[in-house]
Amino acid sequence: MKAFVMKEIGRTGFMEKPVPEPGPGDAVVQTTSALICTSDSHTVHGGIGPRKNLTLGHEAVGIVHAVGSEVKDFRPGDRVLVGAITPDWGDLASQNGFPSQSGGPLGGFKFANRKDGVFADYFHVNDADANLARIPDTIGDDVAVYCADMLSTGFMGAEKGNIPIGGTVAVLAQGPVGLMATAGARLRGAGRVIGVESVPSRQKLAREYGADEIVDFTSEDVVERIRELTGGEGVDTAIEALGADITFQTAVKITKPGGTISNIGYFGEGEFIRIPRVEWGVGMADQTIATGLCPGGRLRMERLLRVVEAKRIDPTRMTTHTFPFDDMERAFEVADKKLEDVVKVLITF
Repeated sequence: MKAFVMKEIGRTGFMEKPVPEPGPGDAVVQTTSALICTSDSHTVHGGIGPRKNLTLGHEAVGIVHAVGSEVKDFRPGDRVLVGAITPDWGDLASQNGFPSQSGGPLGGFKFANRKDGVFADYFHVNDADANLARIPDTIGDDVAVYCADMLSTGFMGAEKGNIPIGGTVAVLAQGPVGLMATAGARLRGAGRVIGVESVPSRQKLAREYGADEIVDFTSEDVVERIRELTGGEGVDTAIEALGADITFQTAVKITKPGGTISNIGYFGEGEFIRIPRVEWGVGMADQTIATGLCPGGRLRMERLLRVVEAKRIDPTRMTTHTFPFDDMERAFEVADKKLEDVVKVLITF
């Protein structure tokens, strides 16, 4: 089969690989649609260390090709969504309520990290009964694929943000995950959502997904402007959706005492992230810093599909580019270098 791989740090390309085989509890899925994520770029540029000929990608839907002997709920031909995170559900971390960390820190993050990812004709899924979800006939592949990561991660930012009904929320960066955090904040009952973004097309999308105000960091001081918008108090919840030291510091500075900084950004470089001492109340401002990795699993995917099926959100507004898998090299270049006003790139197989 054809696979798009990270050959080494900074270098990608196609290569031929054997079609994977399922273990007793596993499945192999034939890919029909996939999305490129900024995390793929981080990986290629060394964010998780060196990898050799590792198949990239972690957002995909497809058709079940084969299942292991112990799989009970899925059969070849089923149309399925697979979460970007595929936990080992028998692991102690899963039993403790943190399945994304099964097998160690970020251990549920297997695709394009611990094993080959989804940018291939076929891909392997562990613990199939717990990590696959059937896609309703009413939902297209181009919609369902967003549930794998973007909706799950963005909504998690709102869920972990402890947003009070009618509360104020700032979402720092309106890339795909930030946009879904904005939508998630509105779904969680925020009374006012402030999006921080400089790119006009993303500002427009942010408003469509629920932002009441837009703060452009290239033309105004974010901290001063948000304090002005909140009567000097700061926000109840700041969602850091970029993964940059300066953005995280801003999130702390704009959060009121007793508020929550919810981090969903991927910090792909640097050894440390700084916390501004004074605005943190010298460590005693009752602020909560919440972190998490994209929730995976069948139940999570089924719930997200229900949100989409009920038309609470249309994630396809973020699809700015569509490429066939054969054009993956160009597609990755567009996404990696952020060319042509790209937001999200859909790959069809």
